Amino acid sequence: MKAAVVIFPGSNCDHDALHACDKVMGWTTLPVWHESTSLSGADLVILPGGFSYGDYLRCGAIAGRSPVMEAVKKHAGNGGLTLGICNGFQILIEAGLLPGALLRNSCMEFRCRHIYLRTETTDSPFTRSMQQREVIKVPIAHGDGNYFATENQLAELNEQDRIPFRYCNEAGEITADANPNGALENIAGVLSEGRNVLGMMPHPERASESVLGSADGKKLFDSLAVAYADVGW
Repeated sequence: MKAAVVIFPGSNCDHDALHACDKVMGWTTLPVWHESTSLSGADLVILPGGFSYGDYLRCGAIAGRSPVMEAVKKHAGNGGLTLGICNGFQILIEAGLLPGALLRNSCMEFRCRHIYLRTETTDSPFTRSMQQREVIKVPIAHGDGNYFATENQLAELNEQDRIPFRYCNEAGEITADANPNGALENIAGVLSEGRNVLGMMPHPERASESVLGSADGKKLFDSLAVAYADVGW
């Protein structure tokens, strides 16, 4: 598989994503600058975390309209695997590739710690190697991760099984105390209608090796490898 990591001014998790794809997974991996109009034939495109364009206007607003996003939209529209992590999730929403909005954390604080996620669906290329209701431990680092959607959007996401992860406690229980940012229904990520685009606030790339405190995030990358091998995504 060939992976491209898009780099915006202010990205600070790009090297984490490049390392996970290259050194951990052994994929052909390349950085793509935000002014590029080509993704160089990548099978997987990752929009990493950070503070693209300094989070001016609002998180992801300028990046969502940067030159490279036309290529990202085309890639996603053609069924290409697309993963937005943290700020990348915000960018995908701003670009219109995912529904909803990401608001300021309800606690009004930046949250940076390991949390637990419950896998809600295995029907996606990002979760197919996981078990239903499997609990994984991964870190978060954000101030604007409070997922919000309209009543109709939320109903559609639930009806179409497009919520892959919810914040939970270590036992897998979905509770208010396990919710680090106030997100509706403890939502930690959402899928596109085609299920080939995932946006999530937690950082699987920062949990791809046990030396980082957890290797649970590698399960997402393993799922992508299996999906690509099965269907040549």
